[in-house]
Amino acid sequence: MDTGENRDLGEWQFIGRRGSDVVTLVGGSVIAAVPEARQAADKARDELRFDFLDDHAVLALLRRRHEDEEDMFKAGFAQGVPLAFVGLGAILYWGGVAQYWETAVHRTAYLAVAAAVVGTQFFFFVRSAMALWGDPVRQNLRARARKYREITHIARRRGAEIPPHYPHYGPYPFAARFRPEADTAVPSESRGGDEY
Repeated sequence: MDTGENRDLGEWQFIGRRGSDVVTLVGGSVIAAVPEARQAADKARDELRFDFLDDHAVLALLRRRHEDEEDMFKAGFAQGVPLAFVGLGAILYWGGVAQYWETAVHRTAYLAVAAAVVGTQFFFFVRSAMALWGDPVRQNLRARARKYREITHIARRRGAEIPPHYPHYGPYPFAARFRPEADTAVPSESRGGDEY
């Protein structure tokens, strides 16, 4: 499942959340050396069905998390930009021209058409957002990335040599709900069969 970006990375590198920053994976042994972090990783392994101390599994997780974030950005851009232009255009045309039309029928017709067009654009924006944010397989990916972030922060606070903000992914509280029933689900159709 290596994308072009992932093929250009070193063996233990992934792309951080902040754009194209290349980050080197902190080994599981560094995290496991901190008893509190090891306890948190052991507990999370049972809850989320993932070994947070397995370097290969974590690297694959973080690379998929970056791809997931890229997909969300692309979908938001593809639907959000047209929505913004159409909405702004409708407002500006109303403010500069349509509100001064002499008959109420023409103004009402304009508002109805503008509302229909903006509403349709908004529907497509919400639908694409829900498809990505609501996908249970992607939510499991985000839940695991979130938990890994929490575990590494515990280790860093207890003295492990881990860079600040590592692994550079936010908590995503609204999309990070683990769904056990989706853990063995068929891969998301939105990725063309690539497994999350």
